[in-house]
Amino acid sequence: MANSITPPPELVRQWMERTEYDEQTWFYESYIAEQAARWGADQELEACCAEVSFLASKLLATQVRAARRPKPPSLKKQALNALEVIPKLVGFESERDDIRQALETLPND
Repeated sequence: MANSITPPPELVRQWMERTEYDEQTWFYESYIAEQAARWGADQELEACCAEVSFLASKLLATQVRAARRPKPPSLKKQALNALEVIPKLVGFESERDDIRQALETLPND
């Protein structure tokens, strides 16, 4: 996701290489850091949207918020996308078609 506020894995690896870390606690520490970064970014976004709303319009603020924090794709859309990347196995074309047809009948979330 282009708008993700989660640090890319390459950057996290650089941080890990520059510090001494305990592999057993790194997951916990990384989770806390990620949540803190997300919270801070959300606070800044809300402050910016409040300014835009005051100076320009509420509609523009809503559009900025939607662009910067897009909703994740529905479970149906994720499943259809996953079906596209699964290698086409010889002899299983009809099963893939059945799965796709079933997924497409589900309502959009």
